[in-house]
Amino acid sequence: MKRTVYNPQQLPGAIEEAQREAKAKLMAGQRVVVSVTEETRRDSQNKKFHALCGDLERSGLKWMGKPRDAKQWKVLLVSGHAVATKEETEVIPGLEGEFINVRESTALMTVKRGASLIEYTLAFCAMNRVATLEEVAA
Repeated sequence: MKRTVYNPQQLPGAIEEAQREAKAKLMAGQRVVVSVTEETRRDSQNKKFHALCGDLERSGLKWMGKPRDAKQWKVLLVSGHAVATKEETEVIPGLEGEFINVRESTALMTVKRGASLIEYTLAFCAMNRVATLEEVAA
């Protein structure tokens, strides 16, 4: 069971539902994990971030002397955002001796962190004079 609660009034019902489900599983000899976490980034944030990565690809902006595709821009932006926001970053040798950045997962970002990544990306686009589809439509 996973339930998203949007206001304090919904909390008692969610707790009762979780308690009923957990008790049934425990009575059946199963173990349960109960956790409370922040909501992860929204689908709209995911779509916007990937659209911005596409905007960077279409712009032809070069990084390290080469134009980059949307997937490469995603890696660059997530890594840069982590450094800019003082999150842990780690570059390690890969399995074949290459260097890789072990970075955070965008799918596991909270709504707040996803918003921060989008702000960082928009600022990067603005500083590099990359028009976004959002700007073109306005």
